[in-house]
Amino acid sequence: MTESTLTESARQVLATSDAVAKAGAARRLAADWRSGALTALGARGAPDRPGRPGRPTLLHPTKVPRRRINSAPAGRVALLHALAHIELNAVDLAVDLVARFAEPALPSAFFDDWLQVADEEGKHFLLLADRLTELGAAYGDLPAHDGLWQAAEETAHDLLARLAVVPQVLEARGLDVTPGMIDKLERAGDTASAAILRVIYEEEIGHVAIGRRWYLWLCAQRGLEPQATWQDLVRRHFRGALKPPFNEAARRSAGLTPETYLPLATQGTTTE
Repeated sequence: MTESTLTESARQVLATSDAVAKAGAARRLAADWRSGALTALGARGAPDRPGRPGRPTLLHPTKVPRRRINSAPAGRVALLHALAHIELNAVDLAVDLVARFAEPALPSAFFDDWLQVADEEGKHFLLLADRLTELGAAYGDLPAHDGLWQAAEETAHDLLARLAVVPQVLEARGLDVTPGMIDKLERAGDTASAAILRVIYEEEIGHVAIGRRWYLWLCAQRGLEPQATWQDLVRRHFRGALKPPFNEAARRSAGLTPETYLPLATQGTTTE
């Protein structure tokens, strides 16, 4: 019997359509790598698009309805549903990175880190899905948008571009907005949802830090100056300017300094 490889197993996760099953499969993939049940790397490669459930309906980002976070359940359900959709995309993004860019020249610590990210993103999705169930809803009940996977398609050709845009732009944005969401949920009396977002927030700082660390490593391997290279990659592969306010404290914890990202912002505003 031929031993399954890491990249083959990663592609199986990507092909999984059911959202809960995909999140669980990503967590098992990480556990198998940690335990040594998977050791062979395998051939790189990933599908153009991951498997996804028939719902939610995907709309253009501007067409997705927005609801206020307040004591009414509908607004909180809409927020948690949107976050669950982000986390499901994040599962695919982490697993895709492993499958698409795997090569023997990468240190084993690279795969350790990105499978940890996949594991934690899977955990985040499952926490949010369970909370939606507690509120009488389910993932897929509301429309969502496909913007996050567009970033994957835009950077599918180059690991450095992927590391520049996904963790250091998209996930870093989560560091900016999540504390405000937590505060609104607490003021609405939804401490259970706020607690989940705190877990996500703390672990996402680590995800941005992992992206930054491997971006800097790869810049060193290619002999590139990190700051100018990052700004050039973001200008080429991310649509639009970076939006303040920025959570400078969390970004610094992840290794992102203002002189790197403020030149690409609509205006240089930070929050403590």
